[in-house]
Amino acid sequence: MRSRFCVFATVTGLLFLTRLALGQSPAETVKPKFDAELAKAVGADEHGMKGYVLVILKTGPNKVPAGKERDDMFKGHFANINRLSAEGKLVLAGPFDGVDGWRGLFIFAVGDIEEAKKYVATDPVIIKGEMIAEYHKYYGSAALMLVRDAHDRIAEKSF
Repeated sequence: MRSRFCVFATVTGLLFLTRLALGQSPAETVKPKFDAELAKAVGADEHGMKGYVLVILKTGPNKVPAGKERDDMFKGHFANINRLSAEGKLVLAGPFDGVDGWRGLFIFAVGDIEEAKKYVATDPVIIKGEMIAEYHKYYGSAALMLVRDAHDRIAEKSF
């Protein structure tokens, strides 16, 4: 335990000295300057947060067998994700490992669960019963609204 603390203290001290050498005050290194324009653009409250709807996708009652129908279903699933993302409704999506039937998640930048249900209902994996959705209100960083742009800049290929 003591050696971990010593390493932490040494690294922290070196970072502090490096920042001072670069002309940065300790306050500048802790919190960047507040950007009111960006906060407004992403819908942030005074804490930099906003409300979302988190959707957990779980294995549904109808497993679509391997083949063209399943391939088309997932092609439509990805097209739906891309459409909702382009519309600014879906801010984050991705798969889980499938353990305990947990298949994936969506985070919607919408005001309530009923609105999120309308968007989820357009997804072929839901329509076919391959997956079912569980809905939860989520309060998180409004910076999630910036993920799509950042992702587009780092993704060499798309689904």
